[in-house]
Amino acid sequence: MVIKSLKLKNFRNYNFLSIEFDHATNIFYGDNAQGKTNILEAVYLTGTTKSHRGTKDRDLIQFGNEESHIETVIEKDGIEFQVDMHLKKNSPKGIAINKIPIRKASELFGLVHLVFFSPEDLNIIKNGPAERRRFMDLELSQLDKVYLSDLANYNRIINQRNRLLKDCQNRAELNEMLDLWDMQLIQYGSRIMERREKFLEEVNEIISGIHYKLTGGRETITISYEKNIGQMEFESVLKKNRERDIRMKSTSAGPHRDDICFLTKDIDIRKFGSQGQQRTAALSLKLSEIEIVRKLIKDTPVLLLDDVLSELDKNRQNYLLDSNIKVYEVSLLVGYANEKHFSKKFKKYVGKSPSEYRQDNV
Repeated sequence: MVIKSLKLKNFRNYNFLSIEFDHATNIFYGDNAQGKTNILEAVYLTGTTKSHRGTKDRDLIQFGNEESHIETVIEKDGIEFQVDMHLKKNSPKGIAINKIPIRKASELFGLVHLVFFSPEDLNIIKNGPAERRRFMDLELSQLDKVYLSDLANYNRIINQRNRLLKDCQNRAELNEMLDLWDMQLIQYGSRIMERREKFLEEVNEIISGIHYKLTGGRETITISYEKNIGQMEFESVLKKNRERDIRMKSTSAGPHRDDICFLTKDIDIRKFGSQGQQRTAALSLKLSEIEIVRKLIKDTPVLLLDDVLSELDKNRQNYLLDSNIKVYEVSLLVGYANEKHFSKKFKKYVGKSPSEYRQDNV
């Protein structure tokens, strides 16, 4: 699958922009604050309906305008699809595929698979559990429409249950209605936990080898799914915590409080890892994401790399010192399918080619 073209109108800093992409690697370069990341954001928005920055739709519209338009042409299996997205300040976004409006954003998922990689992603380990849940949810929503549906239903029920909890403080007769919401919460929550667990098992099979290479064979890593609650005890815990939930006006148990654990040499690097260990683990996770998507869809996802070379001096230059690792292997690890493009960018940032750098530092 490839992104063939992109047109923007009143999006971020662009009045109008029209780009036709090469079918292979595309590199955007220029000064800061010129809108390079905004182009990647628009492409990501096309495939997922969400900004990688977590920005609201109204904030994506150029200042002084009421709406914005994104047109993206995608080629998949030799067939072209045109995705039009209208963003409005005071109403939900409108989406059309080949000029035919779609009712649900979920109908767009699976048309194109995207992996976004930016320097901010390297903070996923040291940031809170919400970031790590977001990683699971965004990836699984692209790969599994059933998961996307279950997640949407679960979030809807959580919101409705929390509203009912607030009302229960003054109206005790409403407590019985919580049983109805709890049944649905358990149904969708259990499926979410089951799918997340399977997904992380698949990631775990891949991440260990990648992390071993990134650390020069010094470290291995394992990840595990930290459930807030077991599937078998979900119902009993909800009942046990009911009085507390009413008092706090919030649901205290469920997959909306899950996390991912990262262990290196039996050390939980979320809490006790150095900054270098945390960033390397995050990089391993993102590279594993690329591999898991490729494995599941039997195709290469579209990689959106935002200033990824800003971390090159910290994480990959030392990696180049290992004479057993080829330059093309390093280029793939940092997201460059074309070794020549990688070498050119490396020389621009470091002042010498990868081969010259290795010779001078061996």
